[in-house]
Amino acid sequence: MSSTTTTAGFADLGVADDLCSRLTQGSRTEPFPIQAAAIPAALDGNDVCGRAPTGSGKTLAFGLPIAQRVARARPSRPRALVLAPTRELAAQIGAELKPLLAVRKRSVASFYGGVGFGPQLKALRRGVDVAVGCPGRVGDLVRRGALILSDVDIVVIDEADRMADMGFLPEVRRLLDQVEPSRQTLLFSATLDGAVDVLVRNYQREPIRCDVAPPERHDDRTVHNFVETAREKRVQLTAGLVKEHGSAMVFCRTKRGADRVAKQLANVGVSAVAIHGDRSQGQRDRALASFQERRVQALVATDVAARGIHVDDVGCVVHFDIPADAKDYLHRSGRTGRAGAAGVVVTFVMDEDQAKGRELQRALGMPGAGRPRPASKRRPSSEPSPGRGRRPGASRRGGHRPPRRARQG
Repeated sequence: MSSTTTTAGFADLGVADDLCSRLTQGSRTEPFPIQAAAIPAALDGNDVCGRAPTGSGKTLAFGLPIAQRVARARPSRPRALVLAPTRELAAQIGAELKPLLAVRKRSVASFYGGVGFGPQLKALRRGVDVAVGCPGRVGDLVRRGALILSDVDIVVIDEADRMADMGFLPEVRRLLDQVEPSRQTLLFSATLDGAVDVLVRNYQREPIRCDVAPPERHDDRTVHNFVETAREKRVQLTAGLVKEHGSAMVFCRTKRGADRVAKQLANVGVSAVAIHGDRSQGQRDRALASFQERRVQALVATDVAARGIHVDDVGCVVHFDIPADAKDYLHRSGRTGRAGAAGVVVTFVMDEDQAKGRELQRALGMPGAGRPRPASKRRPSSEPSPGRGRRPGASRRGGHRPPRRARQG
């Protein structure tokens, strides 16, 4: 069963007046497509299976129905459970839900690893209406007897495809088996195939399907460039992109590489911090906060940060190391150009990456999936810089150009 989208405001979707007022205070008056599709179904108590690209506004799509419908919890027994694949995403969901839940005098707390159990145990003993967490830590708390899931009647599985990629689905299934059998289950994912489809079939009942396709290439405001370059020139090119666009997320293949690139950028005058799985939660929180507050210009990350980090107005994403596949490319690239905003994505292609670069462009449906343009050669004055390329499929006059040798993806 599928739903259709609408251009109605939040009140027309069934959102209560007090919550609409809170949204208006935050200058949110027009729902995004996934919100318009999912909110009415969720408010009616239906299971929802939502497919939407990253940065499309999924948190409000499930956050508003939770805020409007969740009951008050007893100590250690939350009434709603939101599962997310990464610490950063869990923390950000909790932060976004908190002001909405406060309208209804409901509470939320986040539960993830990398930090001590003490504050989380204390919150549970006090009583948490909505628990947001990563499957590993939530499972640990359940096994300790500190968290009891039998009262949970609203469950959200966010970024389900990333859960599958990270091997979390067995733990997710164990948790779902412990919640109220008649609960409402809301599942959101960029893809719904493979293991995610198994989750839908086994844990949802006649879900309302809410499919929001990625924007058509000619409507996409994000410019994608594949740039041929030598290994030793990538730092200087990255520094130029950061200075041109004001901020950038820079993705590296390894943790050691992320640390090294952050130091190299600092050495050429670009303030940068690294974030990856070997950093403590405190270090990760401080790094993200320094980037969000614009105290540093670049956040250098491994793929642990490709999902679950939302920072407004990231000017550019740089694939310092070419991503492994199209899914990783989209996850990384989704940090810029979020929710219809403009963005720039630059992928560095070294000699050994030529075949992978062409394969990525073909998999992503980008025009002219040939040899990437050299960054080292002088460009004609009309040629866009690596950070100022044209949108895929768009000519200078805004029409559609035929495929040609790829200067940008």
